[in-house]
Amino acid sequence: MSDSYPEQPSRWLFSRNIDLSVFLGSAVVSLLLLAIGWRLGILNEDSPDWTWVSAVLLIDVAHVWSTSFRVYFDAEEFKRRMPLYLIVPAAGYAIGVALYSEGELAFWRALAVVAVFHFVRQQYGWVALYRRKLNETESWTWWIDAAAVYLASVYPLAFWMTRLPRNFNWFVPNDFFALPALVETVLFPIYVLALTAYFAKSVYLYKTKGFLNPGKDIVVATTAVCWYVGIVLFNSDYAFTVTNVIIHGVPYFALIWFYAKKRRESTGRVYRTLSNHWIIFLATLWAFAYVEELFWTRGVWHDRTWLFGSNWDWTGWQMWLVPLFAVPQLTHYILDGFIWRRRGNASVKMP
Repeated sequence: MSDSYPEQPSRWLFSRNIDLSVFLGSAVVSLLLLAIGWRLGILNEDSPDWTWVSAVLLIDVAHVWSTSFRVYFDAEEFKRRMPLYLIVPAAGYAIGVALYSEGELAFWRALAVVAVFHFVRQQYGWVALYRRKLNETESWTWWIDAAAVYLASVYPLAFWMTRLPRNFNWFVPNDFFALPALVETVLFPIYVLALTAYFAKSVYLYKTKGFLNPGKDIVVATTAVCWYVGIVLFNSDYAFTVTNVIIHGVPYFALIWFYAKKRRESTGRVYRTLSNHWIIFLATLWAFAYVEELFWTRGVWHDRTWLFGSNWDWTGWQMWLVPLFAVPQLTHYILDGFIWRRRGNASVKMP
């Protein structure tokens, strides 16, 4: 077998069972929830509260705060690149206020663009990690892999943006701008070709070299299925929520958890305590997520009083408070593009 194609022990990022659980398992759970929603007759309604709590609060918002274990809770890492880790949230807040001063929708559209870019790039990031893990260096396979995983998410987004309005939004109504229908028409055959080429390439490598990268194949396949089903096949807020959030947040929890396990012995007492057990780790993130959403809900959205209590009248402070509340997620979106790169992060290694 070629040196470019390692043997079985190197195939997984974490381990076979964990990779299958967080990548394949999260997609299976998403599709099962979709089936449950169909049976309950809620596909054509807004996501019910139990879906919002389980998917948005406990996964989406909580995974944003997991970046703290990679950066802000780790004193050594924070000191190593302190200017970056301070400038990003400060600049994000300043730019957010400037955008909000030009209009509420200007702020939300800008935040949606950054969020979408982050979601798309994360799926590519998993593919890149699997390629690095198995030392895949051939350029022709990189082009096929990159085209497949990018189009698996970009095409559904193009479908969405050429058929506005839909029954779901990224953040708020009208936060996406419309694209000409021609964009989707042109992208569709390229999308089909890219995914076909990817799986044809995988079969070819297995038949000719005995090479398999099952984790990478799962990432590409589940991205294609969940994004297509959640955005293209169904025009449903519930369908979009369960298919988009779970496969994005659950693998990131795993990545941060294993990073924290490696770092805990060389960090401070607080870090060691919070990363001592996965239940404590998740409980910490859920607590931060709850507090953040309490401010969002009571100060901005004015809903779910059953979970967060009575509303606050902060109408005159929206320009200052909304960008402030968005700082954690904006910081997560931006820093995620820096903290996992091999260059400048020699200490970051997969298990």
